[in-house]
Amino acid sequence: MAAKSVDPPSLSYTQYNIRTRKPDPKSCALLVIDVQNHFASMAGPILPALNATIRLCRRASIPVFFTRHCDADPADYPMLAEWWGLDSRIVDGTAEAELMPGLDHAAGDPVVRKYTYSAFRGTGLEERLAGMGVREVIVTGVMTNLCCETNAREAFVRGFRVFFSTDATATSSEDLHVATLKNMAYGFAYLVDSVSLEKGLLG
Repeated sequence: MAAKSVDPPSLSYTQYNIRTRKPDPKSCALLVIDVQNHFASMAGPILPALNATIRLCRRASIPVFFTRHCDADPADYPMLAEWWGLDSRIVDGTAEAELMPGLDHAAGDPVVRKYTYSAFRGTGLEERLAGMGVREVIVTGVMTNLCCETNAREAFVRGFRVFFSTDATATSSEDLHVATLKNMAYGFAYLVDSVSLEKGLLG
């Protein structure tokens, strides 16, 4: 019998993934964060898992919210400009700012335009979710360690139960991805993937 492969401790989040729970479709929403052309190199490889998650949520009558990051004037959010530089701005109205082709986005799906890592800042998202009776969110998209992690933390401190996808999120490197999964499992979110979601929602 072949020996079971074990991730080195630095590359594994499993030691922190000790809590399990199934999302409640009656009070849940799916957040698809910033799957835009600007992030195509990161988001492309996870599109199959991401689309599977979106379609699964639709089958379970879970509303799907998409976000688009569009940078405001640097004077309005100076820290983003300081951190990443003006050359990295995502300008609304350009191809870079549009949702990626191949993403399962339907015409009636709400799209939240945001100007910083958080989709909860100045967008009305929290109020919309509360008005729909949403008390849980599933976080997917890019980048795992920036906008996805920020929105998971923001949702948690606002009283939402958070589920964080391990296979429908992505970022620029595996170590940053895993670092976020460790943080999420330790203090903020139940970790899920497209397979466990299917079992939890439709099984």
